[in-house]
Amino acid sequence: MGIAIDNFQWDVINLSDTMKPFAYSLTKDMEEAKDLIQETVYKALKYKDKFATGTNVKAWMFIIMKNIFINNYRKKSTQNVVNDSSDNQYLLNSTTKTVSNDGYNRLMRKDIDNAINNLNREIKTPFLLHYEGFKYQEIAEELALPLGTVKSRIFIARKALKESLNVYAY
Repeated sequence: MGIAIDNFQWDVINLSDTMKPFAYSLTKDMEEAKDLIQETVYKALKYKDKFATGTNVKAWMFIIMKNIFINNYRKKSTQNVVNDSSDNQYLLNSTTKTVSNDGYNRLMRKDIDNAINNLNREIKTPFLLHYEGFKYQEIAEELALPLGTVKSRIFIARKALKESLNVYAY
């Protein structure tokens, strides 16, 4: 004997997958996004009586999610930080800014440049022109190629770069 689920509960539960991209765009962290979705589903089910029949369930849930995120953000930003002045905890609790290390960005830029340089010249040239801000039509005229060929080569270049730089994917 199972638990009876009404249409509203079914809609709320099924919308949780649809909410993942929005949750991630708010939190920028997949685990926090999952927590945000879980809390949103919980609150939607808890406050089912507040839902006006005939309105959009999806929009209602997105508003709940946004409000939960804002409330959590405000709560985190107003929390007091306790500084422990002991030797072991000084750096952890220090409120001074850390020195920026540009090494990771330089390595990433070097890898991007290498990946672009390793592209076949036929796809690299249209890609670089597009990267520099030229429109597809301008590139087609400059290289005396059909517009579809230019678009295709830029797409292929992007795909090749994405594959060669997948170590930087989030």
